[in-house]
Amino acid sequence: MANEATSTSLNDLYANIVQAALFTLSEQTVIRPLVRNYNMVGTPGLVAQVPKYAAIAADSVTEGIDLNNTAFTTDPATITATEAGVLVTLTDLAREGAAEDVAAAVGRQIGDGLAKKVDTDLAALFTGFTNTVGSGARELTVEDFFKAAAILRNNQAPGNYVSVIHPYQAFQIKKQLTNAGTTMSHNLSDVGNTALRDGFVGRLAGIDIFESTVVTGDSAGAFVGAVMSSDALAYMVKREMRIEEQRDASLRATEIVGSMAYGVSELFDAYGVQLIGDAQL
Repeated sequence: MANEATSTSLNDLYANIVQAALFTLSEQTVIRPLVRNYNMVGTPGLVAQVPKYAAIAADSVTEGIDLNNTAFTTDPATITATEAGVLVTLTDLAREGAAEDVAAAVGRQIGDGLAKKVDTDLAALFTGFTNTVGSGARELTVEDFFKAAAILRNNQAPGNYVSVIHPYQAFQIKKQLTNAGTTMSHNLSDVGNTALRDGFVGRLAGIDIFESTVVTGDSAGAFVGAVMSSDALAYMVKREMRIEEQRDASLRATEIVGSMAYGVSELFDAYGVQLIGDAQL
């Protein structure tokens, strides 16, 4: 019978959904690869304690004189895992009448939803950084990135430095680097040429700049991005993404659920800087 839902067809559908979801989750997460990652899969408990080691200073010594003892202490950061999930209901009629690969489409939806959730939770930590650069009353400038880099270096934050900003914030930087695309009396920088040609800011002041729409505004309506070391924030995965399906016969549909368990936390406040800019184009 045409369009019959056999066990073979449903198994193939399930396998394709999982493949597409895993690929999308991996490709669409912008912030997660930029921060410190911890794996708690298979480890008992939902809370991870990450030790933070204080800096140790060396001193001049005199031959034959014993060294003074230096205290070595840790201040652990606590990361608690919670669940996140996505439910997609695929009706029989939608599956039977679709001209495209339904499995890949559903997988992309699930993977994209979870990827945005992870990055949104990480971006929400940006407003917790004590150090700030910029203002909601004006647009971001290239100088703001140099200021942020100077703050991080002064705080001895380990490199490499990364920045995540909203596309509206990135637009202003590209506009400044390319002089709004108009003819200039002098040559553009390599970064300016790249921004004009490819629309990608790239590396500025030793900072790799990424764009993401998960960067949100503060109470005053300004976007709050960040410049940070990878040690500023942490992501802990307790359960990797898994896909499950459940048949709803009365609805003539299959419920497809993607879920995962993870936690996010600030590690070193001094290793991150809020990058605040006007929310208008």
